[in-house]
Amino acid sequence: MNSSSPSRIVSLFLVLLFQFSFTSLSFAAQNQSFAFASFTFRNFTLLGDSYLRDGSVGLTRELNVPSTSSGTAICNDPIILFDPKTNTSASFSTNFSFQISNVNPESSGDGLTFFLSSDNHTHGSPGRYLGLFNSSEGAAGKKIIAIEFDTRLNPEFNDPSSNHVGLDIQSGPISIKTADASSSGIDLKSGNVITAWVDYQNEQKELIVWLSYLNVKPEHPLLSVSFDLSKNFNEVMYAGFSAATDGSTEVHVIKDWSFQTFGFPSSNSTSNSTVQQPRNTSDSKQNISPVLSVVPFSRSAHKSHKKLILALGITGPIIFCAFLIVFGWFSVKRWKAYGTSKHFKPDMIKGPRKFSYRELSYATKGFHSSRALGHGAFGTVYKATFHSGVTFAVKKSKHNHQGKSEFMAELSIIACLRHKNLVQLEGWCDEKGELLLVYEYMPNGSLDEILYQEPKLARTVLKWSHRYNIAIGIASVLTYLHQECEQQVIHRDIKTSNIMLDKDFNPRLGDFGLARLTDHDKSPVSTLTAGTMGYLAPEYLQYGKATEKTDVYSFGVVVLEIACGRRPIEKDAQSQMMINLADWVWRLYSEEKLMEAVDSRLSGEFEKEEMRRLLLVGLSCTHPDCMERPSMRRVLQILNNEAELLVVPRKKPSLTFSNSLPLSIDEIVSEGEEDLPTSLVELKIQ
Repeated sequence: MNSSSPSRIVSLFLVLLFQFSFTSLSFAAQNQSFAFASFTFRNFTLLGDSYLRDGSVGLTRELNVPSTSSGTAICNDPIILFDPKTNTSASFSTNFSFQISNVNPESSGDGLTFFLSSDNHTHGSPGRYLGLFNSSEGAAGKKIIAIEFDTRLNPEFNDPSSNHVGLDIQSGPISIKTADASSSGIDLKSGNVITAWVDYQNEQKELIVWLSYLNVKPEHPLLSVSFDLSKNFNEVMYAGFSAATDGSTEVHVIKDWSFQTFGFPSSNSTSNSTVQQPRNTSDSKQNISPVLSVVPFSRSAHKSHKKLILALGITGPIIFCAFLIVFGWFSVKRWKAYGTSKHFKPDMIKGPRKFSYRELSYATKGFHSSRALGHGAFGTVYKATFHSGVTFAVKKSKHNHQGKSEFMAELSIIACLRHKNLVQLEGWCDEKGELLLVYEYMPNGSLDEILYQEPKLARTVLKWSHRYNIAIGIASVLTYLHQECEQQVIHRDIKTSNIMLDKDFNPRLGDFGLARLTDHDKSPVSTLTAGTMGYLAPEYLQYGKATEKTDVYSFGVVVLEIACGRRPIEKDAQSQMMINLADWVWRLYSEEKLMEAVDSRLSGEFEKEEMRRLLLVGLSCTHPDCMERPSMRRVLQILNNEAELLVVPRKKPSLTFSNSLPLSIDEIVSEGEEDLPTSLVELKIQ
């Protein structure tokens, strides 16, 4: 690159910026349109039990046994529905294809929705609340407009049948108006792909819904509602889909989707032109065209327009020149600073944003030790408080340059993951030779800190309901990582210190520094063994092959920690010998004293059946033979009491390996565990 390139690029950028700024000042909100023949993580935020598979969005769990489930998929791009400059509300038109199937039709319910919300994290209760509304708070202060496709009759909501469509506004799934889908010859839960068209015409204050098994809009609509939706429009709204079940095997899938707004002036419209008409998104010629009035161009408006042009002609060049000089100076200075070091440009998704080193340094008080939250294999985590009052957790990496490149490439994919039990990546910074990762802040710290508090500093003991919920949450997110992502994610470092707790003690799995991505149909690859002693599966120690079953083993150890309140490997107070937690619980189980393993700090305040189930799940997951361990989906079903427990042998099975280990102890212990005494490392190889 020659020396004039930075100035040329800066100049070009400034010209484009000026053109964009002038355009923004000249015109009001613009009409929007988009279409998805298939879905990707880059376009959607998935909440709850929703997942992506083969380009479609699944909203509820796909199980062969009845379950309670709810999920939401929300488009990341905001939709402008109200223009405060012109006090204009938009009309909109959308169509999408969906499928509601059921392996057991007798357990139908509850249905799905298409919705517009003022919040881009909308996720509600399962069952009759359709994964959109909250059972106790309705819409919880949000503005919500939803078209429900309901497959269960709920008399308390005035449902006409178990096969109806309705318009829901704000307060919950009590529809303003409903229509039985059978009147259009449609069975919502037939398992067939159904196409829906939804048009809202703001001028007429009318919403219309059509349904068909074909991809052609029917002549007669199923539902027509006269209602002013614009009263529930924010300037910016988010569109998405939700679904829920309650003791049902019903599965809800969205196949494709298109959406457009109309009613705002087009960018090339003149005072004498009509407003842009909607594009046909329904593969049909029967879209209703809005009848929109033409605003006359008065003489007074013409005079005001001339005055505005004159004022801009005088002051505009002066302001722009000043802006050009100041902005150009800062831009060239920053460009030169970037040229001193190789700069990373990860292909991040729209969600995470880039922070400046200066703002992160200020928020952490110069990465002062008093702001340190913890230390791990990939660096130190600091608490960062910004001027706005928002708090984040900032991880300062200690990778070398090559490690940074690999880690950022991996992180660019992992940042696309969306699950309610994952710590959310908020952004990154790669200035001054540092790699800083910004995550949402977890007020209750890590599970490790809560379980093993110093007696003098101990807060309230983690109660049983929270412990069991933590086990279910981590099982849910591992099911998502192992089986529901486009590429399988093997975490490789599941442990209590990597499980964070939010203000309500809900679990969030974090620290993907060791994670690996593989295709679902590929065999595991041998790598340098990494992780933390006490959590490593025996076959992983022996062969260095990370699979989903090695994650299952680590999860099993965490489950036993939750139930017993003991570390994976700790010194016995009486014998002074190092005790392996899984071995200790298995011995008590063989002696029919399983409940003696329960954390004494609970003082007997727990559900005995749930505790027994949790302990046996822990033993099943830590089975020495990886082939005998359950999948995480099966574990989740067991914890939700949706499947029977696996048979756990009374005596811990032994496992035979070759006598020569391919790895040394130094290679086995993770970077974050250098201070682990070698006496804790005990390999039982027969």
